[in-house]
Amino acid sequence: MVRGLSLATAESCTGGRLGDKITGVPGSSDYFMGGVVSYSNHAKVDLLGVDPKLIDSKGAVSEEVAIEMADGARERFHTDIGVGITGIAGPSGGSAMKPVGLVYIAVSSDESNMCTKNNFSGGRSEVKEQATNMALQVLKEFIEKEF
Repeated sequence: MVRGLSLATAESCTGGRLGDKITGVPGSSDYFMGGVVSYSNHAKVDLLGVDPKLIDSKGAVSEEVAIEMADGARERFHTDIGVGITGIAGPSGGSAMKPVGLVYIAVSSDESNMCTKNNFSGGRSEVKEQATNMALQVLKEFIEKEF
């Protein structure tokens, strides 16, 4: 990572793919402190400190939960930046309000955060891969803007 920044991740629908891509780069141990695959709501609450009332009111797949996931990863791993990903990879689990392919990607620092709402297409594997690639892009844009 550039600028001496440290990074942690909190992944739900991507199931650890972002962490895998990051650690696939030689030297990533210099900046990547770790990640949590918080697939269940229970894990989001217990491991990342996501407010259960927020999950009840907004749903696990929401901007608010993605931001709290990013914040939770950053705080628990004591890093400069956290990334949170939550979504619906399919093929089931979608609804009219939250269709399969809906993924929120949040990046946070002590000073600010950003979150993107994405609607990906394709099967489960394609949604997971697109979400992972988008997370890397959002992370890059966040660093360029904030640091």
